[in-house]
Amino acid sequence: MPEAQFNDLIHAPTRLRICGLLRAVNQMDFAVLRDGLGLSDATLSKHLKTLADAGYIRLDKAASADRQDARRLTWVGLTRKGREAFDGHVGALRAIAGAVD
Repeated sequence: MPEAQFNDLIHAPTRLRICGLLRAVNQMDFAVLRDGLGLSDATLSKHLKTLADAGYIRLDKAASADRQDARRLTWVGLTRKGREAFDGHVGALRAIAGAVD
């Protein structure tokens, strides 16, 4: 378990929700993440760029077997650094709340 450490970048409500959803999976389709959070493409893209610039997420493009056109799916996943930062942040929040592990 990573050391509990408050993370200002992850703590922003939308980014905290993004990381929370991604923590439970290896990766998630951009559209599924967008719809699950109820965000616009632009808003989600802005937050993902912030997380990617910090090295917390990876973005992978892949062709879709279900589509006949050239559009590609964007897959989003936490990096190891992102998982550690998120887990550390959750630990810090638990400490603040007085939770005992």
